[in-house]
Amino acid sequence: MKKIGILHGMERSFPEAFVERVNKAGLKDIKAEPVIIDMVAQGQSDEYAVIIDRISQDVPFYRAFLKNAASTGTAVINNPFWWSADEKFFNNALAVKIGVPVPKTVILPSHERPTDTSDSSFSNLKFPLSWEKIFDHIGFPAYMKPHAGGGWKSVYKLNNMDDFFKSYSETGQLVMMLQEEIIFEDYFRCYCLGGKYVRIMQYEPRNPHHLRYQSNNGPASEKLLKKVHDYVLQLCHSLGYDFNTVEMAVRNGIPYAIDFCNPAPDAEVTSVGQENFEWVVEHATKMAIERAQMQKPGQDNLTWGTFVRDGVTNFQKNTRPVNSETTEEKPKESKPKIEKATRAKSKK
Repeated sequence: MKKIGILHGMERSFPEAFVERVNKAGLKDIKAEPVIIDMVAQGQSDEYAVIIDRISQDVPFYRAFLKNAASTGTAVINNPFWWSADEKFFNNALAVKIGVPVPKTVILPSHERPTDTSDSSFSNLKFPLSWEKIFDHIGFPAYMKPHAGGGWKSVYKLNNMDDFFKSYSETGQLVMMLQEEIIFEDYFRCYCLGGKYVRIMQYEPRNPHHLRYQSNNGPASEKLLKKVHDYVLQLCHSLGYDFNTVEMAVRNGIPYAIDFCNPAPDAEVTSVGQENFEWVVEHATKMAIERAQMQKPGQDNLTWGTFVRDGVTNFQKNTRPVNSETTEEKPKESKPKIEKATRAKSKK
Protein backbone atom coordinates (compact mmCIF):
# COMPACT_ATOMS: atom_id res chain seq x y z
CA MET A 1 0.00 0.00 0.00
CA LYS A 2 1.39 3.40 -1.03
CA LYS A 3 0.33 6.45 0.94
CA ILE A 4 -0.15 9.97 -0.39
CA GLY A 5 0.07 12.62 2.31
CA ILE A 6 -0.84 16.29 2.29
CA LEU A 7 0.98 18.69 4.62
CA HIS A 8 -1.03 21.85 5.23
CA GLY A 9 -1.71 24.68 7.65
CA MET A 10 -4.91 26.64 8.22
CA GLU A 11 -6.49 25.86 4.85
CA ARG A 12 -9.18 23.21 4.94
CA SER A 13 -11.28 23.06 1.77
CA PHE A 14 -8.52 21.93 -0.62
CA PRO A 15 -6.71 19.42 1.64
CA GLU A 16 -9.94 17.76 2.73
CA ALA A 17 -11.34 17.57 -0.81
CA PHE A 18 -8.01 16.25 -2.13
CA VAL A 19 -7.82 13.41 0.41
CA GLU A 20 -11.45 12.48 -0.23
CA ARG A 21 -10.99 12.51 -4.03
CA VAL A 22 -7.90 10.27 -3.95
CA ASN A 23 -9.60 7.75 -1.69
CA LYS A 24 -12.76 7.79 -3.82
CA ALA A 25 -10.66 6.68 -6.80
CA GLY A 26 -10.94 3.20 -5.31
CA LEU A 27 -7.34 2.12 -5.92
CA LYS A 28 -6.49 -0.89 -3.76
CA ASP A 29 -2.81 -0.04 -3.47
CA ILE A 30 -3.04 3.76 -2.90
CA LYS A 31 -4.65 5.83 -0.15
CA ALA A 32 -4.42 9.47 0.95
CA GLU A 33 -4.37 11.13 4.36
CA PRO A 34 -3.18 14.30 6.11
CA VAL A 35 0.48 13.90 7.09
CA ILE A 36 1.05 13.18 10.78
CA ILE A 37 4.56 13.94 12.08
CA ASP A 38 6.01 12.64 15.32
CA MET A 39 9.70 11.81 15.84
CA VAL A 40 11.85 12.67 12.82
CA ALA A 41 15.11 10.70 12.75
CA GLN A 42 17.76 11.30 10.12
CA GLY A 43 17.49 9.03 7.11
CA GLN A 44 14.30 7.39 8.40
CA SER A 45 11.12 8.56 6.71
CA ASP A 46 9.68 6.10 4.23
CA GLU A 47 6.03 6.17 5.30
CA TYR A 48 4.75 8.23 2.35
CA ALA A 49 5.26 7.61 -1.36
CA VAL A 50 4.09 11.17 -2.14
CA ILE A 51 3.63 14.31 -0.03
CA ILE A 52 1.89 17.45 -1.28
CA ASP A 53 3.48 20.37 0.58
CA ARG A 54 1.25 23.36 1.25
CA ILE A 55 2.90 24.93 4.31
CA SER A 56 6.67 24.42 4.66
CA GLN A 57 7.39 27.93 3.35
CA ASP A 58 6.09 29.14 6.73
CA VAL A 59 7.39 26.34 8.98
CA PRO A 60 11.14 25.59 8.75
CA PHE A 61 10.71 22.38 10.78
CA TYR A 62 8.38 21.04 8.07
CA ARG A 63 10.88 21.95 5.35
CA ALA A 64 13.60 19.95 7.15
CA PHE A 65 11.19 17.02 7.57
CA LEU A 66 10.41 17.07 3.84
CA LYS A 67 14.07 17.13 2.80
CA ASN A 68 14.67 14.12 5.02
CA ALA A 69 11.65 12.34 3.51
CA ALA A 70 12.87 13.12 -0.01
CA SER A 71 16.27 11.63 0.81
CA THR A 72 14.60 8.29 1.57
CA GLY A 73 12.51 8.22 -1.62
CA THR A 74 9.35 10.27 -0.99
CA ALA A 75 8.17 12.24 -4.03
CA VAL A 76 7.69 15.65 -2.39
CA ILE A 77 5.58 18.14 -4.35
CA ASN A 78 7.17 20.65 -4.73
CA ASN A 79 10.87 19.73 -4.58
CA PRO A 80 11.92 21.14 -1.16
CA PHE A 81 15.56 21.62 -2.16
CA TRP A 82 14.73 23.75 -5.19
CA TRP A 83 11.99 25.62 -3.34
CA SER A 84 14.53 26.56 -0.65
CA ALA A 85 16.92 27.94 -3.28
CA ASP A 86 14.42 29.72 -5.53
CA GLU A 87 13.36 33.38 -5.50
CA LYS A 88 11.57 35.80 -7.78
CA PHE A 89 14.52 37.80 -9.12
CA PHE A 90 16.23 34.63 -10.31
CA ASN A 91 12.90 33.57 -11.84
CA ASN A 92 12.93 36.71 -13.97
CA ALA A 93 16.54 36.11 -15.01
CA LEU A 94 15.64 32.56 -16.04
CA ALA A 95 12.60 33.80 -17.99
CA VAL A 96 14.89 36.14 -19.96
CA LYS A 97 17.20 33.20 -20.66
CA ILE A 98 14.42 30.99 -22.07
CA GLY A 99 12.71 33.76 -24.03
CA VAL A 100 9.59 34.42 -21.94
CA PRO A 101 8.77 38.17 -21.75
CA VAL A 102 9.04 39.75 -18.28
CA PRO A 103 8.91 43.37 -17.06
CA LYS A 104 12.21 45.24 -16.70
CA THR A 105 13.37 44.56 -13.15
CA VAL A 106 16.31 45.43 -10.88
CA ILE A 107 17.13 44.10 -7.44
CA LEU A 108 17.87 46.45 -4.53
CA PRO A 109 19.85 45.92 -1.33
CA SER A 110 17.79 45.97 1.84
CA HIS A 111 17.21 49.46 3.22
CA GLU A 112 18.44 48.36 6.64
CA ARG A 113 21.57 46.30 7.18
CA PRO A 114 21.00 42.62 7.92
CA THR A 115 21.44 41.58 11.54
CA ASP A 116 25.07 41.12 12.66
CA THR A 117 26.50 43.24 9.82
CA SER A 118 28.20 46.64 9.82
CA ASP A 119 29.32 49.26 7.30
CA SER A 120 32.44 47.23 6.60
CA SER A 121 30.28 44.28 5.49
CA PHE A 122 29.32 46.31 2.41
CA SER A 123 32.69 47.40 1.08
CA ASN A 124 31.76 45.87 -2.31
CA LEU A 125 28.50 47.81 -2.65
CA LYS A 126 28.54 51.19 -4.38
CA PHE A 127 27.05 53.91 -2.19
CA PRO A 128 24.89 55.63 -3.08
CA LEU A 129 23.52 53.48 -5.87
CA SER A 130 23.10 55.05 -9.32
CA TRP A 131 19.49 55.94 -8.61
CA GLU A 132 18.97 58.05 -11.75
CA LYS A 133 20.24 55.20 -13.92
CA ILE A 134 17.91 52.77 -12.14
CA PHE A 135 14.88 55.05 -12.50
CA ASP A 136 15.64 55.74 -16.18
CA HIS A 137 15.82 51.99 -16.81
CA ILE A 138 12.56 51.10 -15.02
CA GLY A 139 10.49 54.27 -15.42
CA PHE A 140 7.43 55.34 -13.43
CA PRO A 141 4.85 54.22 -12.49
CA ALA A 142 6.61 51.15 -11.11
CA TYR A 143 6.10 48.41 -8.54
CA MET A 144 8.37 47.47 -5.67
CA LYS A 145 8.02 44.05 -4.05
CA PRO A 146 10.13 41.53 -2.10
CA HIS A 147 12.47 39.34 -4.13
CA ALA A 148 11.19 36.32 -2.19
CA GLY A 149 7.80 35.49 -0.71
CA GLY A 150 4.30 36.07 -1.99
CA GLY A 151 0.72 36.76 -0.99
CA TRP A 152 0.92 40.38 -2.20
CA LYS A 153 2.77 41.30 1.03
CA SER A 154 4.89 44.49 1.05
CA VAL A 155 3.96 45.36 -2.55
CA TYR A 156 4.08 49.09 -3.38
CA LYS A 157 2.88 51.02 -6.41
CA LEU A 158 5.18 54.00 -6.99
CA ASN A 159 4.36 57.01 -9.14
CA ASN A 160 7.61 58.94 -8.75
CA MET A 161 10.96 59.13 -6.95
CA ASP A 162 9.41 60.61 -3.80
CA ASP A 163 7.04 57.64 -3.58
CA PHE A 164 9.98 55.31 -4.05
CA PHE A 165 12.21 56.69 -1.31
CA LYS A 166 9.32 56.96 1.16
CA SER A 167 8.24 53.35 0.53
CA TYR A 168 11.79 52.02 0.38
CA SER A 169 12.42 53.42 3.86
CA GLU A 170 9.57 51.24 5.17
CA THR A 171 10.98 47.93 3.91
CA GLY A 172 13.46 47.25 6.71
CA GLN A 173 15.68 44.25 5.98
CA LEU A 174 13.63 43.00 3.03
CA VAL A 175 15.51 42.66 -0.25
CA MET A 176 13.27 44.36 -2.79
CA MET A 177 12.82 44.38 -6.56
CA LEU A 178 11.88 47.48 -8.53
CA GLN A 179 9.82 46.51 -11.54
CA GLU A 180 8.36 48.23 -14.59
CA GLU A 181 4.58 48.55 -14.53
CA ILE A 182 2.85 46.60 -17.29
CA ILE A 183 -0.34 48.46 -18.19
CA PHE A 184 -2.38 45.48 -19.31
CA GLU A 185 -5.48 44.92 -21.40
CA ASP A 186 -5.93 41.39 -20.03
CA TYR A 187 -4.56 39.37 -17.14
CA PHE A 188 -4.45 35.64 -16.43
CA ARG A 189 -3.64 33.43 -13.49
CA CYS A 190 -2.77 29.91 -14.54
CA TYR A 191 -2.53 26.69 -12.58
CA CYS A 192 0.12 24.27 -13.81
CA LEU A 193 0.18 20.79 -12.28
CA GLY A 194 2.47 17.90 -13.09
CA GLY A 195 4.19 19.86 -15.82
CA LYS A 196 1.27 19.15 -18.19
CA TYR A 197 -2.12 20.13 -16.72
CA VAL A 198 -2.77 23.86 -17.31
CA ARG A 199 -5.84 25.91 -16.42
CA ILE A 200 -5.90 29.51 -17.66
CA MET A 201 -8.14 31.74 -15.53
CA GLN A 202 -9.01 35.37 -16.22
CA TYR A 203 -7.95 37.37 -13.18
CA GLU A 204 -8.24 40.97 -12.01
CA PRO A 205 -5.44 41.73 -9.50
CA ARG A 206 -6.85 45.20 -8.77
CA ASN A 207 -10.07 43.77 -7.29
CA PRO A 208 -10.47 42.85 -3.61
CA HIS A 209 -8.98 39.42 -2.94
CA HIS A 210 -12.28 37.51 -2.98
CA LEU A 211 -13.30 39.11 -6.33
CA ARG A 212 -10.08 38.70 -8.30
CA TYR A 213 -11.32 35.73 -10.30
CA GLN A 214 -14.25 37.85 -11.53
CA SER A 215 -13.03 39.69 -14.63
CA ASN A 216 -15.06 41.86 -17.00
CA ASN A 217 -12.77 41.18 -19.94
CA GLY A 218 -14.30 39.31 -22.83
CA PRO A 219 -13.07 35.96 -24.13
CA ALA A 220 -9.42 35.92 -25.22
CA SER A 221 -8.36 34.75 -28.67
CA GLU A 222 -7.21 31.17 -29.18
CA LYS A 223 -3.85 32.47 -30.42
CA LEU A 224 -3.27 34.43 -27.21
CA LEU A 225 -4.38 31.54 -24.99
CA LYS A 226 -2.02 29.19 -26.84
CA LYS A 227 0.88 31.57 -26.23
CA VAL A 228 0.00 31.87 -22.53
CA HIS A 229 -0.30 28.08 -22.27
CA ASP A 230 3.12 27.55 -23.88
CA TYR A 231 4.83 30.16 -21.71
CA VAL A 232 3.35 28.59 -18.56
CA LEU A 233 4.76 25.18 -19.49
CA GLN A 234 8.14 26.66 -20.44
CA LEU A 235 8.48 28.37 -17.08
CA CYS A 236 7.34 25.44 -14.96
CA HIS A 237 9.51 22.96 -16.86
CA SER A 238 12.56 25.20 -16.39
CA LEU A 239 11.87 25.73 -12.69
CA GLY A 240 10.79 22.15 -12.01
CA TYR A 241 7.59 22.93 -10.13
CA ASP A 242 4.89 20.24 -10.04
CA PHE A 243 2.28 22.56 -8.50
CA ASN A 244 2.49 26.25 -9.35
CA THR A 245 0.60 29.27 -10.57
CA VAL A 246 1.83 31.69 -13.22
CA GLU A 247 0.42 35.20 -13.62
CA MET A 248 0.51 36.82 -17.05
CA ALA A 249 -0.26 40.46 -17.90
CA VAL A 250 -1.03 41.10 -21.57
CA ARG A 251 0.24 44.35 -23.09
CA ASN A 252 -0.21 45.00 -26.82
CA GLY A 253 -1.01 41.33 -27.34
CA ILE A 254 2.17 40.12 -25.60
CA PRO A 255 1.87 38.11 -22.36
CA TYR A 256 4.41 39.18 -19.72
CA ALA A 257 5.16 36.80 -16.85
CA ILE A 258 4.54 38.83 -13.68
CA ASP A 259 4.62 36.28 -10.88
CA PHE A 260 5.52 32.63 -11.32
CA CYS A 261 7.12 31.50 -8.07
CA ASN A 262 4.02 30.22 -6.25
CA PRO A 263 4.78 26.66 -5.09
CA ALA A 264 1.88 26.68 -2.59
CA PRO A 265 -0.72 28.61 -4.59
CA ASP A 266 -4.12 29.61 -3.31
CA ALA A 267 -6.63 26.80 -3.83
CA GLU A 268 -9.26 27.79 -1.28
CA VAL A 269 -12.77 27.44 -2.69
CA THR A 270 -13.92 30.78 -1.26
CA SER A 271 -11.31 32.70 -3.26
CA VAL A 272 -10.79 30.70 -6.48
CA GLY A 273 -14.47 29.84 -6.99
CA GLN A 274 -16.19 26.47 -7.29
CA GLU A 275 -15.31 25.74 -10.91
CA ASN A 276 -11.59 26.46 -10.51
CA PHE A 277 -11.59 24.61 -7.18
CA GLU A 278 -13.08 21.52 -8.79
CA TRP A 279 -10.43 21.60 -11.52
CA VAL A 280 -7.48 21.89 -9.13
CA VAL A 281 -8.76 19.12 -6.84
CA GLU A 282 -9.31 16.78 -9.80
CA HIS A 283 -5.93 17.42 -11.41
CA ALA A 284 -3.98 17.42 -8.15
CA THR A 285 -5.52 13.99 -7.55
CA LYS A 286 -4.46 12.76 -10.99
CA MET A 287 -0.95 14.11 -10.53
CA ALA A 288 -0.50 12.61 -7.06
CA ILE A 289 -1.76 9.17 -8.10
CA GLU A 290 0.52 9.19 -11.15
CA ARG A 291 3.51 10.08 -8.98
CA ALA A 292 2.66 7.39 -6.42
CA GLN A 293 2.45 4.78 -9.16
CA MET A 294 5.86 5.84 -10.54
CA GLN A 295 7.56 6.26 -7.15
CA LYS A 296 10.47 3.92 -6.46
CA PRO A 297 11.32 3.48 -2.76
CA GLY A 298 14.79 4.56 -1.74
CA GLN A 299 15.46 6.49 -4.94
CA ASP A 300 15.32 10.17 -5.91
CA ASN A 301 11.68 10.74 -6.89
CA LEU A 302 11.80 14.55 -7.00
CA THR A 303 11.17 16.73 -10.04
CA TRP A 304 14.20 18.75 -11.13
CA GLY A 305 13.73 21.54 -13.65
CA THR A 306 15.60 21.77 -16.93
CA PHE A 307 17.76 24.59 -15.52
CA VAL A 308 19.26 22.19 -12.96
CA ARG A 309 19.26 19.13 -15.22
CA ASP A 310 20.98 20.98 -18.06
CA GLY A 311 23.58 22.27 -15.63
CA VAL A 312 24.33 18.75 -14.39
CA THR A 313 24.50 17.43 -17.97
CA ASN A 314 26.91 20.16 -19.05
CA PHE A 315 29.06 19.57 -15.98
CA GLN A 316 29.27 15.87 -16.75
CA LYS A 317 30.17 16.55 -20.38
CA ASN A 318 32.92 18.97 -19.44
CA THR A 319 34.41 16.94 -16.63
CA ARG A 320 36.97 14.30 -17.54
CA PRO A 321 36.69 11.22 -15.33
CA VAL A 322 39.68 10.91 -13.04
CA ASN A 323 40.73 7.55 -11.65
CA SER A 324 40.94 7.28 -7.92
CA GLU A 325 44.56 6.25 -8.33
CA THR A 326 47.25 8.66 -9.50
CA THR A 327 47.08 9.49 -13.19
CA GLU A 328 50.87 9.51 -13.54
CA GLU A 329 52.13 6.80 -15.80
CA LYS A 330 53.65 4.03 -13.79
CA PRO A 331 57.01 2.65 -14.88
CA LYS A 332 56.69 -0.70 -16.50
CA GLU A 333 57.71 -3.44 -14.20
CA SER A 334 60.34 -5.75 -15.64
CA LYS A 335 59.21 -9.30 -15.78
CA PRO A 336 61.30 -11.64 -13.67
CA LYS A 337 63.56 -13.77 -15.79
CA ILE A 338 62.81 -17.39 -15.53
CA GLU A 339 65.84 -19.39 -16.26
CA LYS A 340 65.15 -22.78 -17.64
CA ALA A 341 67.31 -25.50 -16.33
CA THR A 342 69.25 -27.18 -19.09
CA ARG A 343 68.50 -30.78 -19.33
CA ALA A 344 71.52 -32.93 -19.68
CA LYS A 345 71.51 -35.09 -22.69
CA SER A 346 71.30 -38.67 -21.81
CA LYS A 347 74.10 -40.83 -23.06
CA LYS A 348 73.12 -43.74 -25.03
